[in-house]
Amino acid sequence: MKIARIPIALALLSAVLLALSGLGVRLGWWSFPTGFQMLRWVVYIGLAAAAGGLIGLAVPRWRAGAAVVLLLGAVLGAACAWFPWHMLQTAKSLPPIHDISTDLSDPPAFVAVAPQRPAPAAYGGSAIAAQQRAGYPDIQPLLLTDSKALAFARALSAAKQAGWEIIAADPQDGRIEAVATTLWFGFKDDIAVRVRAADGGSRIDVRSVSRVGKSDVGANAARIRAYFAAVQAEPAARAAGSAY
Repeated sequence: MKIARIPIALALLSAVLLALSGLGVRLGWWSFPTGFQMLRWVVYIGLAAAAGGLIGLAVPRWRAGAAVVLLLGAVLGAACAWFPWHMLQTAKSLPPIHDISTDLSDPPAFVAVAPQRPAPAAYGGSAIAAQQRAGYPDIQPLLLTDSKALAFARALSAAKQAGWEIIAADPQDGRIEAVATTLWFGFKDDIAVRVRAADGGSRIDVRSVSRVGKSDVGANAARIRAYFAAVQAEPAARAAGSAY
């Protein structure tokens, strides 16, 4: 193999490992710690590809007739290395928690979903609440002027639009339970939505909890933000007609 081809070969290997790290976990080929360990090697191999490509571009004898291949190897390797590195930096900047709730004193409870969880979803208490307040101060209940019934309809319709697996929907109790599957690793995150009448309108609280791991890298908070945006954007007429 010509020296100029080594960086692109390493970059392609890094890209394959990046794809397989999550796909293998999703398909049950290996555990998620193994998938995370593969990401470590993605960084190493990707950086090696990037460095090799840049060195090759700097050496006229290696660059001659292979500049495009060397550049592609450097760019692809750097891109593959950046993705897991960015995930790690994001994880370091956020609290190491994976149970996010809009109500920290009385988080929505899991009833129908509870048997599917590998461990009880008991809330971690004041320590977790303090970390959430510091890391995600914007995660707050959603207040609507709608009646409880209409707010529940909008909440359920938005949950369906999000592609969640609806496990339970009790309009009388104002409770929705669902499971969301992450795209890459296929992690299962459990969601409880609670709708109550409040101040002439309604209040929606959401709790989103990962089944595995310690840190969710902000995934549950992002899910709640996106869900509330969807509820607010959900046309009331469509929600009333399609949620039941």
